[in-house]
Amino acid sequence: MNPAIFETKRLRARRWVASDVEALFAVYSDPEGMRWVGDGQPISRAECDRWMRVTMENYAARGYGMFVLEERTTGEIVGFGGLVHPGGQPEPEIKYALLRSHWGRGLASEIAPALLAYGAERHGLSRIIATVNPEHAVSQRVLAKAGMKPCESRVESDGSVTLVYEWSPPGAP
Repeated sequence: MNPAIFETKRLRARRWVASDVEALFAVYSDPEGMRWVGDGQPISRAECDRWMRVTMENYAARGYGMFVLEERTTGEIVGFGGLVHPGGQPEPEIKYALLRSHWGRGLASEIAPALLAYGAERHGLSRIIATVNPEHAVSQRVLAKAGMKPCESRVESDGSVTLVYEWSPPGAP
């Protein structure tokens, strides 16, 4: 059994293993679930395989990355969440995505503050960001409940706008 990185009331976060690729594909190939992620398009199985390799490299280089989110009582994989540096950006960024069958249960609101605390306590991260589509009100509420504050808007290369939220642990400079 892969040990837990941390746990919340209902969730267990652990590192990815090769057999998690099917669950990864189930989450990130869902067109409805991905409409708010990146370019809004589901990803392919080959992209999931590549992401698995990148995540293993992140674990080795930084000690953190994306994690599997399992229900503590059943062990069922309900989604993924973690801290990443997309495109090599310097700031760590919180990411999460859940199987659609688990939406509306408050799991994102449970995992977001746990990921922030994990980054600060275990890795000394003093600023963590999140990016969100301006029309994705649910995710904006999740970030606000976790204590994140809007700090800027980015205009992407395709002309779309992305909102940036930030968080620092209490007492951080």
